[in-house]
Amino acid sequence: MSYVKINVLTVPADQRDVLEQRFAARAGSVESSDGFEWFELLRPVEGTDQYLVYTRWRDEESFNAWMEGPMKAAHQGQGGGGERPKPAATGSEAWSFEVVQQAAPKQS
Repeated sequence: MSYVKINVLTVPADQRDVLEQRFAARAGSVESSDGFEWFELLRPVEGTDQYLVYTRWRDEESFNAWMEGPMKAAHQGQGGGGERPKPAATGSEAWSFEVVQQAAPKQS
């Protein structure tokens, strides 16, 4: 079954637009990675300042390969040129899951 990685980002209200713009600027960068299945950036609507970055992979090895390759380069500022900007998040935590059950909408 699939492997899910959720990055929980604590983002102050004044940095929300910055975070969302940075993700929008990188749109499409993960989709071509081997083993990639799904991505969602979830904005909090009430009671928290934590965004959830949801990625789904064929297996843990695919996720790790992406982290050690394209993701590592992006976070080190490679390929973007210039100085690395200050993080929009003030904290982060990573959660890992294996998918044990799933459902999809019925096709009509």
